[in-house]
Amino acid sequence: MKLGPADAKALDDALAALRRGDVVGLPTETVYGLAGDASDPAAVARIFALKGRPADHPLIVHVAGIEAIDAWARDVPALARTLAGAFWPGPLTLILRKQAHVLAEVTGGQDTVGLRCPAHPLALQLLRRFGGGLAAPSANRFGRISPTRAAHVREEFGDAVPVVLDGGDCEVGLESTIVDLSGPTPRILRPGKLGKAELEAIAGPICEGAAGDSPRVSGALASHYSPHTRTQLLTREELVEQARRYRALGESVLALTLGSAIEGLDGRVLADDPDAYGHDLYAALRELDARRADRLLVEAPPARREWFAVLDRLGRAAADAPEVAP
Repeated sequence: MKLGPADAKALDDALAALRRGDVVGLPTETVYGLAGDASDPAAVARIFALKGRPADHPLIVHVAGIEAIDAWARDVPALARTLAGAFWPGPLTLILRKQAHVLAEVTGGQDTVGLRCPAHPLALQLLRRFGGGLAAPSANRFGRISPTRAAHVREEFGDAVPVVLDGGDCEVGLESTIVDLSGPTPRILRPGKLGKAELEAIAGPICEGAAGDSPRVSGALASHYSPHTRTQLLTREELVEQARRYRALGESVLALTLGSAIEGLDGRVLADDPDAYGHDLYAALRELDARRADRLLVEAPPARREWFAVLDRLGRAAADAPEVAP
């Protein structure tokens, strides 16, 4: 992405907003973030207030590069620098022991901090000019569908967020992979585009899933990324049967299917490819949610490793759905 005069003006506006303690909409390659000065308690409090985010839910600090790690983390293992050297800028968040000055509000009261260097030219320019870390959770109300376009951020917050940098559609479309390096065993605590095989090729063996003493991290609650529309994750056969039953009860039904449409059902079809599907998922969910149907029935992708990040998001999006009708 080549930055033009309009981008330069927008960056000036965003920098001014951050320096006066406000928050801005920040494009990254994963999703858009709601960014504020990670060292300013008032700015961090504004992020929480705008999102309606629980106080114990930690934020990820976005930094300009590997050289910023020591400003935020202590007792940094060599593996952290190895992974950052391989995958930053990129969709990888590292959980490390925090420096004493890191705000408890940022870490959710924990002794760890999440760090990431985003791979988007606007985000990197802003971080370099700002000269510090930006706390930047996804720019949406807590628990709802993450934004992958600047318009999504404006729909969520309107004038409450004075500057939204428009970096186009997010390249990845799903949140970063989170790897915990704060304990003796490296662990993937949230799947993302960077998968286990890619990480292990650089880092050696990495466990998957939280242990009993793992820190809390963003996006790990059972219900998250959720449409307002009641959403169910089903096999194709279950989807057809459930659609028939719900429509017989007078309910309106939309379908999100994989690879091909289902005759007689309105909705969207996403590609039978995990990267393309992940790129389009949140925008499709937002589009279908805006139609205010009674039900959104989602065809489950295959339970294969390359689909783990997508399945993780879909499972959380549908976590509050009622039981399948008898």
